[in-house]
Amino acid sequence: MSHASPVWHPFTQHAVQGDTPTIVHSEGAWLQADDGRRIFDAISSWWVVTHGHRHPTIISAIKQQSDQLDQIIFAGFTHPPAEQLAQRLVEITPPELTHVFFSDSGSTSVEVGLKMALGYWLHSGESRRRILALEGAYHGDTIGGMSVGERGVFNAPYDPLLFDVSRLPFPRAGAEQATLDALEQACRNEAVAALIVEPLVLGAGGMLIYPPWVLAEMARICKAHGLLLIADEVMTGWGRTGTLFACEQANVVPDIACYSKGLTGGSVPLAVTMCRREIFDAHFSTDRRKTFFHSSSYTANPIACAAALANLQVWASEPVRQRIDDLAAVHARALNRFRDDARFSNVRQIGTIAAVDLQVGDSGYLADVGPRLYAYFINRGLLVRPLGNTIYLMPPYCSTAVEIEAVYEAIAAVPEVLARGSDAG
Repeated sequence: MSHASPVWHPFTQHAVQGDTPTIVHSEGAWLQADDGRRIFDAISSWWVVTHGHRHPTIISAIKQQSDQLDQIIFAGFTHPPAEQLAQRLVEITPPELTHVFFSDSGSTSVEVGLKMALGYWLHSGESRRRILALEGAYHGDTIGGMSVGERGVFNAPYDPLLFDVSRLPFPRAGAEQATLDALEQACRNEAVAALIVEPLVLGAGGMLIYPPWVLAEMARICKAHGLLLIADEVMTGWGRTGTLFACEQANVVPDIACYSKGLTGGSVPLAVTMCRREIFDAHFSTDRRKTFFHSSSYTANPIACAAALANLQVWASEPVRQRIDDLAAVHARALNRFRDDARFSNVRQIGTIAAVDLQVGDSGYLADVGPRLYAYFINRGLLVRPLGNTIYLMPPYCSTAVEIEAVYEAIAAVPEVLARGSDAG
């Protein structure tokens, strides 16, 4: 069956995909289609846009940098935007994170973190090769990222490519000790190199939230057994959980931290993997075999680095933290209406992330209700991309209370509309 456009879209089943809007303009929390429709971006265009689309400070920096230097090989060369950005990142993250490795996506930053951990132990003379990860995790779609992510529909066709890892149960409310006990046991029984976690909230796994004390205990156990802790803050970083980085809420300093998405305010792709000095030093040698063999052609692209510097300027000069607090308060008020509504369950929030589960017959990412919900929201001018029967919101920080409350009104009407068997209206 032919498809009108040659474009193959991500995470899209073209055989069942309906109308694909063509977006021609964006501003703040809004998108505009070529037919004039305005769509509220309730998920920050896949969790990347923080301050709003086309923030003037960031766009100005991109324009200015493009007039000076567009791209340069980063092996054997450097440039001011990368040097300045690395220095600023070292300043705003815990002092233990001393080195910055640039890449170009969240998945790649995780891949880099895994390779750093394995290289560290090899070059330190220890045979530690096992990676631990949480059940339900998602760490991207590269081979390493898929390997440490939940096995299932996302990666079943690629299983021959993936390496084996040890899984810890997700620390569900009331059963957190089972996760900590499993971590202790794995550390005793296996030559573990690292534990990788999404701090405080599993994103694509269903916006599953766990408390800071659990993260703190996992970090304590890792330290006691000498293994590395990798914090995948690709989604949780840059204010999403209420603090600049999620690890702050647990007073945890990871050995390796992965940042992307909001690093540039969501304007252009860029990622970094930061690590402790010992990890860099394990690769620092006159023996060239200890080189960290990783790169992409666009490592530390100057335009992307300039955008990230401008993003940090926005954080320093605008009341971003107050906007985050205000947005979190709007979520909290709006969610109250669902707590005693039997049509919804597991009402949850952390910072600017909010989610509810729609009580329907099936659940999980492939729940049949997912595409119907997506169509329902798009028809109402709302970009909401449910994870199966899980409806979540993660809007830009510039969103107003009126805009957010309108989305919640649409969520409240979902059961009635689905009962009528119509996604339109």
